[in-house]
This record gives sequence, structure tokens and C-alpha cells, in this order.
Amino acid sequence: MAFTLWNDQIIEEGSITVSPEDRGYQFGDGIYEVVKVYNGQMFTAQEHIDRFYASADKIRLVIPYTKDVLHKLLHDLIEANNLENGHVYFQITRGAVSRNHVFPDASVPAVLTGNVKVGERAIENFQNGVKATLVEDIRWLRCDIKSLNLLGAVLAKQEASEKGCYEAILHRGDTVTECSSANVYGIKDGTLYTHPANNFILNGITRQVILKCAAEIGLPVIEEAMTKEELLNMDEIIVSSVSSEVTPVIDVDGHAIGTGAVGEWTRKLQAAFEAKLPISVNS
Repeated sequence: MAFTLWNDQIIEEGSITVSPEDRGYQFGDGIYEVVKVYNGQMFTAQEHIDRFYASADKIRLVIPYTKDVLHKLLHDLIEANNLENGHVYFQITRGAVSRNHVFPDASVPAVLTGNVKVGERAIENFQNGVKATLVEDIRWLRCDIKSLNLLGAVLAKQEASEKGCYEAILHRGDTVTECSSANVYGIKDGTLYTHPANNFILNGITRQVILKCAAEIGLPVIEEAMTKEELLNMDEIIVSSVSSEVTPVIDVDGHAIGTGAVGEWTRKLQAAFEAKLPISVNS
């Protein structure tokens, strides 16, 4: 039997009824987070919860629970489902009320939901690398908010999928931003480059861990936007997210990156990242 989170309760999956006038359903008026679970333990849970509340503040949505209560609810959800390896997803919307673009009265309660998904690490991708494609970034201008409004990202990811690629690397004009569901980095002459954490990208929690890993292994970091040409001429490219961890990109639109194989700095970053996980290395 599977269980889901419904506000402050853990209940049987399938017993939730979403109102057709829920603002998340009608407007995408809400935010979400995804936390990776390894061996039954959430990785960087507090960082994800902190960002959840930060996103809520940016859209003026009041979360009716403290961070500690939310953390406990997520822990209970994982335990109820006996989840060992996978993800816990949670979101909150501004609630259900007669359709109106204007925010509802403060008396309308927000709606919190969450569920888990079983999934193992993508070891083959980490070891062998993946392909990516360049796609124009047509999303809105507040990508720093982890909003439910994901249509632009969905369209980009679909285009990548139809081309047989793992990810879509997004660009606004000539400037590379991030991916459809990940951050992107280039490594050139022993320096790691990535877009600065502003409104054009989501400051990924995994991104933040990777920047710490780079410092630990002596890899200098420059947070500076790349052009498409600069990206294609990098020695190594990686993408990162909760699921992707440190995934090497060895090909972009048929153009081999570096030697066309996973690079040495990528391997070092992977090792430093894995050392922080509650797992046995290479598990």
C-alpha cells in the first residue's frame, strides 16, 4: 500500500481529490521541491526546505507549517512508504477558490501535497556520459523561483527526448543559462564555468554541493555566463540536479566535447560528490 502527503496528514494514495479550482491546477500558482533519498535518508533536505520557503516568500505564499514540521512530515512519508532509494516530491499551491487572477483572501488555506518515487542512481550515465542539444530558453524571467509553471522546460525536455538526448541546454540568444531540469557547467583549462545564480537560473541545491566539491579538489570556479560557442569548446561539460548528480555530457548536437569521453575533472567531482552521500561508493 502506498501513502501520500495531504496537508499535515499521511494518507492512502488515491484518496486525495484535487479541486478543479485549485490555483495550482488553474494557474500553476504554487511551488515545489524534490529531495533525493539514499538508503532511506534524505540528502540535503534542509537546503531544499529552506529554498521551498524562499520560493514561497518570493510569490507571497504563506506556508502554514514550520520548517521542522514539514521536515517531520517528509520523514514520515518516506517511512510510511518504506522508501530506500528514490525521491520525495512535495508542492504547495495557493489553495482552491473561484477562479480569479488576483490572490484569494488570506482565509483560503494553502494546499500541501507530497509523494515518493522509487528510483536507483543512473550509474551508466555517470560512467559513460550523455548527449545534449541546444534549445532556445523561452521560459519566464524568474527562474530562481521553483515554480509549478514548467511548460517551457517541458517543451525543451521533449525536444531533447525526440532528438535522442538526455538534456536540453538552454540559451537566451547566444547566452547559455541552464538546462530544462538541471544546471550546466563547462570546464576549460582547469577552471569550472557556470552561469551566476541570478533570476535566469535556479540555484540548484546539487549545484551548491558541486561548487563546494570544486573547492575541495582544487578546481577554480568562475560564475560567469558562457556563449554557445564557448560551451561547445569546453574540455568537459557536466549537468547536475537531484537525479543527475554529476552527469558528464560528451556530445552536444553531434559535436564531441573535448575528447568525446568523460574527463578527469568530472571524475574527480563525481568522487567528491559521492563521498558526501549516505551510500557505499559505486552503489
